[in-house]
Parts: sequence; structure tokens; C-alpha cells
Amino acid sequence: MPYSVGLVNLGCAKNQVDGEIMLATLRKAGYIIRDDASLADIALVNTCGFITAAKQESINEILELTKLKAEGKIKAIIVTGCLAERYREQVMKEIPEVDAVAGIGADSDIVSVVKEAVGGRREQLFPEKTKLPLCGERVLLTPSWSVYLKIAEGCNNRCSYCAIPMIRGRYRSRTLENIVEEAECLAKNGARELILIAQDTTCYGIDLYGKYMLPELLHRLCKIPGIEWIRVLYAYPETITDELLYTIAGEEKVVPYIDLPLQHCNGEILRSMRRGGDRRTLDALIRRMRREVPGLVLRTTLIAGYPGETPEQFDELCSFVRETRFERLGCFAYSQEEGTAAAALPGQIDEEEKQRRAETIMELQMNIMQEQGEAMAGHTLRVLTEGFDRFADCWFGRSYMDSPDVDGKIYFQAKGEKPVPGRFVNVRITDCIDGDLTGETV
Repeated sequence: MPYSVGLVNLGCAKNQVDGEIMLATLRKAGYIIRDDASLADIALVNTCGFITAAKQESINEILELTKLKAEGKIKAIIVTGCLAERYREQVMKEIPEVDAVAGIGADSDIVSVVKEAVGGRREQLFPEKTKLPLCGERVLLTPSWSVYLKIAEGCNNRCSYCAIPMIRGRYRSRTLENIVEEAECLAKNGARELILIAQDTTCYGIDLYGKYMLPELLHRLCKIPGIEWIRVLYAYPETITDELLYTIAGEEKVVPYIDLPLQHCNGEILRSMRRGGDRRTLDALIRRMRREVPGLVLRTTLIAGYPGETPEQFDELCSFVRETRFERLGCFAYSQEEGTAAAALPGQIDEEEKQRRAETIMELQMNIMQEQGEAMAGHTLRVLTEGFDRFADCWFGRSYMDSPDVDGKIYFQAKGEKPVPGRFVNVRITDCIDGDLTGETV
């Protein structure tokens, strides 16, 4: 009987796509894929190594699996992903129960890695990062109707706080034809929403074509039958072009939603972060984006407690959040990551204060989202049905304003025809509870 493999996937959607490709490779080689790694012969832990909290989550997951291995419930533990790539030999040294550690360049060798681990040979494999497959057959970890589509790998931006370029390497775009071919296959498999991801989506194509090609890619994806929503995540503020904004505004299938991680608004802090702009230029950018794209939902992420951030600079960040009124926002306490430029900066802020600042920003944002949600009462939104919540006794889904995993849901009662997961319904909004909208079908 063939061995079974279960995946524990951690971190971002980009890492998830890598995990989906590995699962498909293993399935093609004859392995049985289990939804629950604790019930499989081989546990594959696809880790995140971006910030301290994510690294600790990865370590905790591995340690839980070592207990199952000690009890004889699983035969082998294999660690892949960003933590494996970043810390390499340290992983097996610190957790000797691990049977194999494979860097991101070894994803295409996952079958041989699993085979060696099951055979009792402990292996550490770290090929060049560029060997990481940019695409391939996938075993989807998301519902078939809403799928991530990775358009590039790596990053050239070299922000001072970020370890991603060290882990993932330089920016590598997929070809237009390759992406469209995968999108067509996903549509035939039932995809209704494509979520475009990369470390920096707006930089797409610059390495292959010598210019920013995201607008052209969007035009081509919009021609695919069956696709109804196309969403853009991880855009970089300095590469938001007029052409991109006109494309988002003009293409009906491209939802007016942009994930634009800004990190801060103070000019001195942004220069230290090796990012451009200041409060004035960011205000101008956001005004332009909202003017050119009607109904735009703007999501951003911010960092609180960056080294040397003064109380006055933090107050400026709070003012920026209050006055800009982002539709969606996440704020993280700065994480001091070894090997990054910011880790060696003076003025490191203690953990408690960093957390307090991040929580202050999030409290401001929750109040803004509640006010915006209450103002939606009486409006009708097109909602992609995702399922039924038996505890709340209602259906739930998302409108164009919400990306999966990071944003909220719309909870609604169904009148008349029973909703079907993966299909759209119209929902009249009646209330907003803790930032989530509620309503009923019309």
C-alpha cells in the first residue's frame, strides 16, 4: 500500500501555491494525499520564516508533529518552505526528530526527499533558489471557485526590515502565456475568482519584457470565460501607474480592490525602510487612486514600532490612518529580523511598546470599519457564497470588498432559492457587527 502524505501549510498565499504544487507532484508519484497531516504517514511542513511570530508558529507545528512521531502515529517529518531555506542546518540541529529539511529550490525534488526520509536517510537539501518551480499542476487548498494565481517569485526591493529577498531571491516573472494557460485551466475547473499574488505584483514583467506588464496581463485574463472576479494583491506604491488604474477601472472583471502595503507615512521612517515617499506624496497617490477607480477598496499594511520611531512619528501614523480612512488595514509590530539592515539600527523599541502601538492603530481602524459598515445599510452587494455557518444559522460569503483570509465576511439569511457555494447572490445589507456586514438575499 502506498504511503500517505499530509501538508501543514503556513504563511502567505505565495507559500501555499508552492505547497499545492508539491502535493500534486507527490500525488502523481503515487502517494495518497491526506487533508490532515496528523493522520498521514509523512507530515510535510511548509513553513514561514518571515517574522518572529510566523517562525514560532512553524516551530510549534513541527514540535507537535514530533510528539505524534514519538507515539508511532507518523513515520517521517519533512520541513520545507521559508524557515527551511533561511535556517537550513539549524532546523535539524535544533529539532533532531525532523527527517529531512529541504530549501525552496528543492520543491521539484520533493518525491526523492520523501522517499529518502521514509527509507530512514536523514537529508538536508538546498539547491539554488532559482530552481523553485514558478508553476505546475496543483492540489488546491482553497475552494475551486476562488484560487490564488502566482505571477512572479522573489523580490528586488530590498526593504530594510524584510528578509524575503534573502530567502526567495531576485524577482522572476512568469510569461504572459504561461499565466494565461494556467488561468484557463483553473477556470475550466470551476474558478470564478482569480487572486493575483507575487512579492510585488505591480513589478510584474519588468524582468522579462523591460516594462510593467500587469495591465496587459489583466486584459488577457479578463478574456477567459468563466472568470468573474480578478483581484490584485501586494501592489507597490511607487509602481502604481496610470495605465494600471485605467485598466482596473475599465475592465469589468477586475474588482476595484488593491492591496497596497505602505508600511508607514513618515518620510524619515520610510527612507530608513528604503522605501520612497512621505505623507504628502502618499496622500496624493491615494487621492489619485480613488479618483481614477470608482468604488475603490484600498487595503494596506503598516508597521508600528520601527527602530527610532518617535512618539511624534507614531502620532503622524495615527493621524494618517484616521484621515485616510482605509477600507481595510492590518498593522504589525516591527519584528527585528537578523540579517536585515533594520536589525542593526539604533533605537530598537521594546516589545511591549511595539505591541501597544500596533494595537492602537488596529483599534482606530476597527472604529473606521464599523462606521463604514454601518453606512452600507440599505445597499445591495454581489456576494460570492462560501458556505453555511450552522452555529450562526446563516450563510456567509464575500463581496468584492473582501479578500479571503485577510478581510471579513458577509453573513446573510437566504430568502427563496437556497444559495450554492461558489455562486453569486445579491445581498441587501442590514447591519454591521464588529466590522462584518450582515444582510439578506434579494
